Amino acid sequence: MESLSEIAKACGFDACGVVPVDILSRERERLEQWVERGFHAGMNYMANNMEKRENPALLVEGARSVIVTLTNYYTPKLQLEGVPVVARYAYGKDYHRVVKDRLFKLYACLEETIGRKIMGRVFVDSAPVFEHEWARRAGLGWVGRNSLLINPRLGSYCFIGVIISDFEPSTYSLPEKRNFCGQCNRCVEACPTGALSAYEVNANLCISYNTIERKGEIPSEIKKKMGVRFFGCDACQDICPWNRKAVAHHIDEFSPNEWLMWMSREDWLSLDEETFRERFKNSPLLRPGLEQIKRNVK
Repeated sequence: MESLSEIAKACGFDACGVVPVDILSRERERLEQWVERGFHAGMNYMANNMEKRENPALLVEGARSVIVTLTNYYTPKLQLEGVPVVARYAYGKDYHRVVKDRLFKLYACLEETIGRKIMGRVFVDSAPVFEHEWARRAGLGWVGRNSLLINPRLGSYCFIGVIISDFEPSTYSLPEKRNFCGQCNRCVEACPTGALSAYEVNANLCISYNTIERKGEIPSEIKKKMGVRFFGCDACQDICPWNRKAVAHHIDEFSPNEWLMWMSREDWLSLDEETFRERFKNSPLLRPGLEQIKRNVK
């Protein structure tokens, strides 16, 4: 039988591990404390379904394992100097659909390999799942000071995919117990708004939250520090030493949208709804919508 890593690689993933289902009480406690301090800002959903986050068996009855995948999305290509900037993850098509399609493919390949039906579900950053902790337990990296998973080979520009199911492998992955951030504090120092402290983000101050999730007006103190960013922020990743050797991704769907790379402030502000949807079909930019994007660009 092929190893899980080999099967995952054939399905387009850059790394994969599997761990037994467990109760994540420590992670739940940390999340509850984060919410109590109001660091979740307007993301009220972060306070919901704590029991399901803690216990994957409540998401999938009879769950035995958690398969975790990494998908590299890094590209060295940058937008033209001076144009409104988006985070790299939004250069191409929406990762939720792209990664989920690959997870379904992996799911089917596993069923074919073991010769039985697997009962489970796939998740890509859209359900109450502690993705970063499961990835750490699966040996795929450690949670860095920027609160993101850092893989020693791929860096942090990775999407995490999860399959929770009754699949039971012959062997499980070993967790990453070490943290290689050391005394480095560059990500915290590079955060434009001071949203980032060691291993924690205050969403109220985060440029990503304010430009994507926030429905109301962006506070003036955040506006002053956004620079030319209008959708997300990569400041803490751009400065991370572990991303110095990041290699370009191999997924066509993540290729940079040609319009996105050169559109000026005036181009964005003059955009109409029909043209916006035509140019950015299946893009993460559709989530906030054109009016909110124009708000950010202004």
